[in-house]
Amino acid sequence: MLTTNPYDDDKLREECGVFGVSATEGAAALVALGLHALQHRGQEAAGITTFDGANFHTHRAMGHVAGNFDRDDVIRALPGTVACGHVRYSTTGETALRNVQPLYAELSTGGFAIAHNGNISNAMRLRRELVRRGSIFQSTSDTETIIHLVATSNYRTLLDRFIDALKQIEGAYSLIVMTPEGMIACRDPLGIRPLVMGKLGDAVIFASETVALDVVGATFVRAIEPGELVIVQGAEIRSIRPFAPMAARPCIFEWVYFSRPDSIVGDHSIYSVRKAIGAQLAIESPVDADLVIPVPDSGTPAAIGYAQQSGIPFELGIIRSHYVGRTFISPGDKVRHLGVKLKHNANRALIKGKRVILVDDSIVRGTTSLKIVEMMREAGAAEVHMRIASPPTRHSCFYGVDTPEREKLLAAKLDLGGMTGFIHADSLNFISIDGLYKALGEAKRADVRPKYCDACFTGDYPTTLTDHDEGAEVDQFAMLAERVI
Repeated sequence: MLTTNPYDDDKLREECGVFGVSATEGAAALVALGLHALQHRGQEAAGITTFDGANFHTHRAMGHVAGNFDRDDVIRALPGTVACGHVRYSTTGETALRNVQPLYAELSTGGFAIAHNGNISNAMRLRRELVRRGSIFQSTSDTETIIHLVATSNYRTLLDRFIDALKQIEGAYSLIVMTPEGMIACRDPLGIRPLVMGKLGDAVIFASETVALDVVGATFVRAIEPGELVIVQGAEIRSIRPFAPMAARPCIFEWVYFSRPDSIVGDHSIYSVRKAIGAQLAIESPVDADLVIPVPDSGTPAAIGYAQQSGIPFELGIIRSHYVGRTFISPGDKVRHLGVKLKHNANRALIKGKRVILVDDSIVRGTTSLKIVEMMREAGAAEVHMRIASPPTRHSCFYGVDTPEREKLLAAKLDLGGMTGFIHADSLNFISIDGLYKALGEAKRADVRPKYCDACFTGDYPTTLTDHDEGAEVDQFAMLAERVI
């Protein structure tokens, strides 16, 4: 089986996107539309849970939103005026239906559904303790840990139990929770993962990105603040902040790659920031060439910025097909190699004899860049220069982004010269960390506490990493848990 996008395995991938709506008829259909807009955040699976005032209803499925939630019979089976949904790409837990969210459980306080974007960095330690106390897990997802912490809390009210659970977890989370009493949306105290609130008439909407609000016709109200819980009960909306104030550290890669270009994150237009990154890259790493070519589609805004700043013409030198199915069954290596071109192909007449600058958002393993440089060479390019709109990715992420082990990251193994040779480029350069901050309106990365989580570039992790630090013991427990459940 071959993924027809040959570059999918060489990208950093977000774990998921969440969308919730309270107090509107046809809530499930609205959530399905919102999830369509967030599909880029997770293509592995999708799910929707609704509440009709008496009962919870859930439909979860592997694959995309389209094909699973564009059927009338599925939406009709999800009645209720309150609903939340989730699109998933797993970073913890196996690829299986039991890990597809929203996760649902019957607690002593009633039904409890939860959708989570992020990663709990002490989930395995908590899981080990919970199992020893008698908890029985039904999934391998870190999100289920929250359910068990709520269920076993000694506090009386559900809200207090939920807060008690949050105070025990580390890492990154943006959560939407549904209970018979209402809906809760919250972010971790550092605000690593995004979450916004909107309004559509009397309905309150929560989403991972503003683009999902746009798609359903909702008005953006504001971002959920780091460490804030917003509780919606009927027409009442209230906010509480149960954590000690901390300096926010939102994930800087939301601006580099994860969020859709038409989203607004932290008062910044994603598209405008990516153009500014490209312009700064042109200032820092100029090269004499004939064409600036984006690696589609994520490299396009940065390539536009690079071209405008450098004065070198922008051209679509790589053409992407949007009509290729997800997989292509290959009977042999020759056909497998040809299948690579189903998704991306060089614009040969444009490239032949030209000195080209390729602009991409990142380099992870390096296999993507190698294939693209080879594609340019085969198309007759005279020179191939690569410019990357993020600093070298030298460290793994533990906050909800799927990154390879550090030893598989090209920039962790090789210096700039070694990476240039590996991808067979005539030259290679990355934007500096200070340049990235400048594109976001910051003078430079602060010498003290930086404004963003940039750990994948700098190794400066904003939280403790309990499971990672306890690696061997936790891994043994994880293997045992897989066998038991």
